[in-house]
Amino acid sequence: MNRAVFLDRDGTIIKDRGHINDMKDVVFYDYTFDCLKELQKDFLLFIITNQPGVAKGIIKVDSLNIIHSNILHKMSDHGIDIKEIYCCTHRKEDNCLCRKPGTFFIDAAKDNFSIDLENSFVIGDHPSDIELAIKIKANGIYVLTGHGQKHFRELNFQQKQKIRICSNLKSATQAIRKYLYHDGINTPTSLRFGTGHIVTPSASLRSTMHIPPSVMHKQEYNE
Repeated sequence: MNRAVFLDRDGTIIKDRGHINDMKDVVFYDYTFDCLKELQKDFLLFIITNQPGVAKGIIKVDSLNIIHSNILHKMSDHGIDIKEIYCCTHRKEDNCLCRKPGTFFIDAAKDNFSIDLENSFVIGDHPSDIELAIKIKANGIYVLTGHGQKHFRELNFQQKQKIRICSNLKSATQAIRKYLYHDGINTPTSLRFGTGHIVTPSASLRSTMHIPPSVMHKQEYNE
């Protein structure tokens, strides 16, 4: 079976600029491509995103398709193979099956790509990403870019015990690599981040998994 990383889009691999209707508003973090090239050595890569702006009439379907096509081409130019971009275009009140934390797209990926979910990862800046990770029994990593700091307080104690919290995709990638290859030796170790296994980051990982003190007090986050 294959291991996978399911990546949120806005606030995780590109800067969150609200409802994006034009490729000119797509700005990748300067570490995105290097991180994804590193992760794809051991994982299949997927992007999974909620884009309710479509249902609200703010984002045009054609524009969204062009943006995602361009993102895939940009990734390909950097030698990165994104297997699928899974995109829910419904509003929360539509109660659809595909909006995160719904598992519709994950179930499809599992079947189509033979994914080992327990040894896979979900990385994102919203509580829904963490809820999704816990639902599918994957490893969740909550990043503090995008809306990560703004919504940090919404994570409950139980959720925080089952995930890792990283400053951004770069630190998340470093954490995964260190956890995957013990002491730099190419010997895969257990990938369970939570559910009772190593709830508190070890001393060697604290530098990449720390929670900035400002998070506990900061109410808003500006990109």
